[in-house]
Amino acid sequence: MDEQVNVPENVVVAVDGTSGSGKSSTCRAVADRLGMRYLDTGAQYRAITWWMLRNGIDVHDADAVAAHAEAPVLVSGTDPLAPTITVDGDDVSVQIRSDEVNAAVSPVSAVPAVRARLVALQRTLIGDGGIVVEGRDIGSVVWPDAQLKVYLTADPSARAARRALENGGADLSATQESLLARDKIDSGRAVAPLTMADGAIHVDSTELSLEEVVDLVVGLVMERV
Repeated sequence: MDEQVNVPENVVVAVDGTSGSGKSSTCRAVADRLGMRYLDTGAQYRAITWWMLRNGIDVHDADAVAAHAEAPVLVSGTDPLAPTITVDGDDVSVQIRSDEVNAAVSPVSAVPAVRARLVALQRTLIGDGGIVVEGRDIGSVVWPDAQLKVYLTADPSARAARRALENGGADLSATQESLLARDKIDSGRAVAPLTMADGAIHVDSTELSLEEVVDLVVGLVMERV
């Protein structure tokens, strides 16, 4: 196990990027290595999507989604070794990874009222720093003053292979098609589109192992503190 390296308490590491590029695994490992907290903002969007589906809200009706955006109580645990997400007190870490939520999270995430609510929550959680935050608009919208901003990508085939493996050997071509569709939606939405933030460092993980990506990001953090 790598020895933990402590960094100043105010440091914020913002990691944005495409689905399946390795953001979660990378961010959890970096946070653990550096003695920092960890926040998965995507889990928050998935959690609110799960709540909408469970309560019969039409996720394609932006007005209906907006009207209920403040209803669920969301709590994100920030331990990188055991991150949690609860909705109204119930742990939904497993439920938010379902195919149903996968298919619905993009339209819910595109609703301005949802993004406004969750961005405010994310900024509160970031607080005085000491955290690695992953998402799609962290460096560009949520925390543009982060000491390190990383934009993590990989080519579509590598991303599909990783995601299919995570999902127990799901169909590779269908997985790649789903990831590319998500990219298109996320990059084209009017509010906080997926984009590489000003000052971000682009890391292509296609040919890199997880350990190599983690070492690279940890090195970048240490260069800045």
